[in-house]
Amino acid sequence: MIEHVDITSAAHKADPFPYYGRLRAESPVHEVLLPGKQKAWLITRYDDVVAALKDERLVKDPRTAWTAEQAAKAPWVPAVFKPLERNMLDLDGADHARLRSLVHMAFTPRIVERMRERIQSLSEELLSQAIARGRFDLIADYALPIPTTIIAEMLGVPAGDRLRFHRWSATVVSADRSQVGMLRVIPRLWLFLRYVRTLIAARRAAPGDDLLSALVQAEAEGAKLNDDELVAMVFVLLIAGHETTVNLIGNGALALLTHPDQMARLRADPGIIKPAVEELLRFTSPVMTATERYAREDMALHGVTIPRGSLVLAVLASANRDPDPFPDPDTLDLTRDPNRHVAFGFGAHYCVGAPLARLEGQIAIRTLVERAPTLRLAVDDGAVRWRKGMVLRGVTALPVAVGR
Repeated sequence: MIEHVDITSAAHKADPFPYYGRLRAESPVHEVLLPGKQKAWLITRYDDVVAALKDERLVKDPRTAWTAEQAAKAPWVPAVFKPLERNMLDLDGADHARLRSLVHMAFTPRIVERMRERIQSLSEELLSQAIARGRFDLIADYALPIPTTIIAEMLGVPAGDRLRFHRWSATVVSADRSQVGMLRVIPRLWLFLRYVRTLIAARRAAPGDDLLSALVQAEAEGAKLNDDELVAMVFVLLIAGHETTVNLIGNGALALLTHPDQMARLRADPGIIKPAVEELLRFTSPVMTATERYAREDMALHGVTIPRGSLVLAVLASANRDPDPFPDPDTLDLTRDPNRHVAFGFGAHYCVGAPLARLEGQIAIRTLVERAPTLRLAVDDGAVRWRKGMVLRGVTALPVAVGR
């Protein structure tokens, strides 16, 4: 019998891998209870996760999966969330493709590569300031400002606002599905959406040379994005544009600090930074589960029937520790090859910002390893606190020190 675990809790996020190992072995399709008493089905084996992320029977929009009776019993969603329903993460088919096509060109490897010098100079500047203090929080002082500054500059958001929108997004992504959880997030979400609408209005009045201006003016199959689609798009880009990368840098640094042999390996050969980041993505799981999908018909898998309308979560963290595709999966090996991890998802909803996240992670981690040779944890690794929430996996703070 597998014990009940709150997969959204900070305690679970600290080390979820033994639990998922048991699920892969004993219950690869497993029902859990989320906060707010909502049920969800976890899919945990690598091959099953990859298949689920491509399966057209699993849809993003629950309204196309629920029966009338299920829709009537759907969890309460505050009206303030309504403008966000037209975001590309929660749509399927042609609607998803139309919205995705508008931002895809902004994140191609060729265009992202143009940002290399800016990411490098920002990393060096932030690290120099942090090292001068001797002791610092690697999240607040380094991992967070890099992607928030970059996505803010891409969208044309004033740099002085980046910490505000991180606080807003952190509240939203950590909220649970209970009525209390929803109520708690409303004030900050309202402020966030009001801020986004103000930005959009400013770009309509005076377009600039930024991604938001391009989205405001973009034609998608002959029709411009409506206001709610624009709000939802900016909301997703602001959150997805930095949350994953913050966790990649923070989790990656923690993994290296707690695996000194691999830290020494990277320090001795910085040229392995690309495979090293791929392995850190696999090993540390900055995104624990893929975003929600719903079964639009009864689905049988491993002798278990997932009923129509059920919430299904493909557990990326579990797939990335599956011993079938990854020999010795609980060992950190910075030159692992092959390494077909699913840290950015798979299929039609594969993370559109993956090229940017990879580049930011490579530059930030390499700069950290090269410029801070005496870097060490300033607390016991067991004292590091993890963020709660369903999808993302990252630490709230990472106290470190340099020097003697």
